Parts: sequence; C-alpha cells; structure tokens
Amino acid sequence: MENNYLKLADIPTGEECVIVKVHGHGSFRNRIVEMGFVKGEKVTVIKNAPLHDPIEYKLMDGHISLRRSEARLIEVVCTSSIDQEGYNGTFTEDEIAREISEKSRTINIALVGKYDLQDAYKSIREALSQAGTYNDRKVEVHFVNSEKLTDENVGEALKGMAGVMIGPGFGQRGIDGKFVAIKYTRTHDIPTFGICLGMQCIAIEFARNVLGYTDANSREMDEKTPHNVIDIMEEQKAITNMGGTMRLGAYECVLQKGSKAYQAYGEEHIQERHRHRYEFNNDYKEQYEAAGMKCVGINPESDLVEIVEIPALKWFIGTQFHPEYSSTVLNPHPLFVAFIKASVESFEEKEKAKK
Repeated sequence: MENNYLKLADIPTGEECVIVKVHGHGSFRNRIVEMGFVKGEKVTVIKNAPLHDPIEYKLMDGHISLRRSEARLIEVVCTSSIDQEGYNGTFTEDEIAREISEKSRTINIALVGKYDLQDAYKSIREALSQAGTYNDRKVEVHFVNSEKLTDENVGEALKGMAGVMIGPGFGQRGIDGKFVAIKYTRTHDIPTFGICLGMQCIAIEFARNVLGYTDANSREMDEKTPHNVIDIMEEQKAITNMGGTMRLGAYECVLQKGSKAYQAYGEEHIQERHRHRYEFNNDYKEQYEAAGMKCVGINPESDLVEIVEIPALKWFIGTQFHPEYSSTVLNPHPLFVAFIKASVESFEEKEKAKK
C-alpha cells in the first residue's frame, strides 16, 4: 500500500516538495544537512541530466545537484497535498502531519484501558496518529473502558474496529476486561498490539485459555498464583525499595529473523525504552512456543523476553518496552506503522468479503 512519502529521486522536473526525512549516516548525512536538506524545507526539481544523473534542485536561494543514489535517501511529500496558506519558509512536523491526515481515509482503532482521561495514553494516541499518516489514514482512537468489558458485551464494544491496542498500566483494576478483549481479538484474528502490561496480559490470557492454566497470573496481581507466567526477576526479589526493582531506560533487543517484529524494524538489533517491574517468566517459554506464541525479541544480556507474537494470526504482538516513547511525526515507530498497516489490510479484506 502506498503512503504519502516519496523518494526525492522520483519527483518529476518542475515539481515542488517538502523534506520529511533524511536517511544515511556519517559524512554523507553531514554533507546533505550542511547543504540545507533538512526536515521541513521546500525543494523544487529543476533539471534531470540527460543520463538522469545528477539531478539539479532549487533549495532555499540556491541550486544544488545530487546524484540519484543520494536523492533516493531523502523522503519528501509533494506540496500539492499541503495547504500553502501561512507558509513562512519551512513546514513544521505538525503542519505536514495535519495536512496529510485531513486528506486521508479514516481507520478505527480501539484502545483498551482503565484510564478514561483526556491525557491518558497521550503518547500512544500520538504514535497511532503518526503511523496513520504514514499509511495514508486518519486514525480515530476509540477508548474502551476495560472495567466495563465482559464476554457478553465485548463483541459490540469492538464492533467496527480495525485493530485493538491493549494499553499499559499497573494494578488489578480493569485487568479482567483486558483479558476479555485479548481473547476476543485472538479468536477473531483482529490485529492486536499490547504494550508493557498489555503484553503481560496477552501472555496471561494465552496461558489461561490456550495452555490450560486457568489460574495463571502475574505476581503483581496474585502473589500466590501457582502459574506465575509473569514475575519479578530472581535477582530483584531481594530488593525492598519498589523503585529499585524497576527496569528503566534503553535496553538492547535481538529480533528473530522472519518474525513480524523483524519485518517491521527491518533489522535484527534494536534498542527500546523500558519502564516496568515485572517480566515474562522464561520457565514457561518452551510451552508458549510449542502452543503457537513465539518469543521473538530477546535481551541478549539477561535473556529476558521483550516481544511475543502469534505468527499464525494477521498481526498479534506484545512488547515489554514502550515503543510510543520514540515515535515522532517524521519518524513514526515501525511497530506502530506495521500495526496500522496490518489493521487497514485486515479490515479492508473483511469488508471486501462481505460484498
């Protein structure tokens, strides 16, 4: 599916565009930035050489030539899709996102959680919107209060949703409703994305309804659970200061090649930010994988599970880390982009089947 971001090398002569992303590293990137190829700047294609290399561009008050291979590393959006009123030299990230979003089709995403406040899950809402723009869609986020979800009303609550986010948080309140939502999306193959506690709930629901451990739980919710599929790491149990048991900051993660997570990132080694206390219990790892839930992201130092997914489903992923923290308008997080893409494709496929 196409999005609104194009390669500068593919823009025809005479066309005007705005830079949204510059790829590349080291001396190349430094040189490009020094020339003025930065986010938000207007660029006009002046002339293609007879052999299509180099390409001459107008940038600010000067003319600059780039090789086609260099221009391919710069992503742009055509100004024809952006309102020119009020332009003062550059376009801000918000202006680019707003103008593209307003011209996009809408996709409905449910956000299942317990915090029914305007600013709750703000980073997740913004990351979804950013990923929607990248997928040529305007994302409408529908809050679903997990405290009110039951097996009887979940179908109606999630009706018309292309995808479902299982939000982060802590504590027992609203947790049972998250299990209800996860069971429904898993058994109805609705693209699902769980973050932090959301990922832990995905693991617990699977243990209860697939592995057969009906009393499976997290030690956070039930210290005496006989099947502690979510637990504190052994070395943390002796720490009495609650803040001291939290895993904070950026940690490395190695992705399993061929997994949907790997496909989203396009690389094997990543770093993501954490803010949590409880972890996936590796004592159950073999059972999960044998039953169809794969542990596809692993911290190389601690061997802790960072990402789980069910490959047999269209898109069903949980992350222990918080990908929303690093998502921006011009660099939407790859997992959010992949989630929205899968949600759009799944919903359109179902709508087509109805006709």
